[in-house]
Amino acid sequence: MSSGQDRLRLALLNASHDDEHTPRNFRRELDADLVEFDVTANERPADLGFDGVVVTGSRASVYWDRDWIRPLVEYVADAHERGLPILGVCYGHQVLASALGGHVEGMGEYELGYREVRRTADDELFAGVPDSFTVFTSHSDAVTELPPGADLLAENDYGIHAFRRGNAWGVQFHPEYDRETATAITKGKDLPDERIESVLAGITEENYAEACQAKRLFENFTTYVRQVRQRVVG
Repeated sequence: MSSGQDRLRLALLNASHDDEHTPRNFRRELDADLVEFDVTANERPADLGFDGVVVTGSRASVYWDRDWIRPLVEYVADAHERGLPILGVCYGHQVLASALGGHVEGMGEYELGYREVRRTADDELFAGVPDSFTVFTSHSDAVTELPPGADLLAENDYGIHAFRRGNAWGVQFHPEYDRETATAITKGKDLPDERIESVLAGITEENYAEACQAKRLFENFTTYVRQVRQRVVG
């Protein structure tokens, strides 16, 4: 853990509609001071005075007509243009893709539960993460077209699961989830009972332990943010 003046200050753009698990999970996983903004209530940072930006998951779709979505996308685009490191998770991954000129569409189905994802390229965000790794997924939208100049980093049979452009990364899966969150999210889905029960049966200690390998990306992200801050400070 870092301390004192070395501690990072990250803007947490929380799009989870007051989900109790989201702040807890990101505060546990990120070695940084998180300044939280409820973007669904039109809270956003007044400026770009942060070491980096993290955008959370949401039950919204980035293409919906809501008064808070376009300003969020514009803030992320501005942060990227300024060179701030950005990590978008699930909905945040889709916001980042939209902000940088990619395309997001509805899938017509859910990817839900512990699933395998394959790395397609080497990248420092995934240092120490296996080439094929287990993650918890929960989404019915997907990035169907990467932003211009972005690199595909991971995918599975449902499509794109990670990309990078410059200082910004998006991951479609949820590396921040614990078993409590995975269970609560699954029970809240409007899906057939058999599907829900099948996913719940897979939320085991073994699968969670496997998925914890992907949590390494949080450490890798904050390490990168410190490197960027050091270069800027000189």
